[in-house]
Amino acid sequence: MTLPSAVPPLRHPEKAARPDRASPRKPPWIRVKAPGSPEYHATRRLMRELQLNTVCEEAACPNIGECWKEKHATVMILGAVCTRACTFCNVATGRPDALDPHEPQRVGAAVAALGLKHIVVTSVDRDDLADGGAGHFARTISAIRGAAPATTIEVLVPDFLRKDGAIETVIAARPDVLNHNLETVPRLYAEVRPGARYFHSLRLLDQAKRLAPAGFTKSGIMVGLGEEKAEVLQVMDDLRAAQVDFLTIGQYLQPTPKHHPIARFVTPEEFELYRRLALGKGFLMVSASPLTRSSYHAGDDFARLKAARAALLSASVIPAKAGIQGERHAFPPGPPPSRG
Repeated sequence: MTLPSAVPPLRHPEKAARPDRASPRKPPWIRVKAPGSPEYHATRRLMRELQLNTVCEEAACPNIGECWKEKHATVMILGAVCTRACTFCNVATGRPDALDPHEPQRVGAAVAALGLKHIVVTSVDRDDLADGGAGHFARTISAIRGAAPATTIEVLVPDFLRKDGAIETVIAARPDVLNHNLETVPRLYAEVRPGARYFHSLRLLDQAKRLAPAGFTKSGIMVGLGEEKAEVLQVMDDLRAAQVDFLTIGQYLQPTPKHHPIARFVTPEEFELYRRLALGKGFLMVSASPLTRSSYHAGDDFARLKAARAALLSASVIPAKAGIQGERHAFPPGPPPSRG
C-alpha cells in the first residue's frame, strides 16, 4: 500500500481564493539572464551551510544572478515566514518560525566569509514579537561589527507598527543606513500593503533621522501597481519632509497569478524622469530604473551617498567676501506630508 505524500503548506494561503491574473509579457528592458555562474553557486552554498535566508531568493529578486556573482547577498533575518500578507510580496506568510538566537552570529560569519565591504540585512514582519524583532536586528548589527569591523551595515527594517521603542533599539546599534520602504502610494495601501499604515511609515523614517541626524535614511517604492504620476511626486515630497536621503524606484513584477496584477510596465524614459524630478526635490541619491531594488548595488550606492553628502556640506558654507554673506547651496526640503 502506498501512503499519500504529505502536502506541502501553501506559501500564500491567504491568496488561495484570489482569482488568477496573468502577468503581461515582459518588455525587452525588464528581462535578465538566468543565474548560473560559479560565484552564484558558491554564494548559494554558503547561505545553505550557515542556514541563512535571503530576500534575494524569498522575494524572487530578478537581480539575484548578477548580485550573487559579486557575492552580494541580502540576508533576511527573523525567519522565513511573515506575519503580514502584502499582495505584492513573494515571501511566505503564515505562522512565523521560532526566533533563532544564534542567527546573528551566523550572519556575521557570512559577512566575513564573503569579504563584504557593505551588507544589507532585512527581515520578515514579526508582529508576534513584543519588539517586532528590533532587538534581533541590534544583535545582528553587533555580531557583524565583531566579525567584520570594516563592513558598513544597511538595515531594511519593517514598520514596527505598535512596537514602542523598537526603532530606538535599532538606531542605538548604529547602522550606517536605516532603510524602510513605503512600497507604494497611500491610495493603494489597503490593497497592496494591508496591515501597514502610510503615515506611520513616514513617521518611522522621520524618527530615525531625528534620533541619528548624521546617519543616512533610505526608502523605496515600486511603480506599475496602478499609481498616478502626481501620487508618486507627493510621496517624494513626503519623504523629503521626513529628511530621507536616498530614494529607490523600481518596476513591480508580479510573483504569481495570485498576486497584485501589473497595471503597466513603466518605460526607462519615465524612470529617468522620476530620477531627475526626485533629485530636484532634494534627495542626495536617487536610483530609478526598471530593475532597481532596495539592495541592488547598495555598496556602490552607499559610497556615492557619502560622497554626495560630503560635496553638499562642502558647498553649503562659502566664506563671506566684501561684506556679502555666503550662499547656502543645501537642497530645500519638500513640503510637509499631507494629512489624511
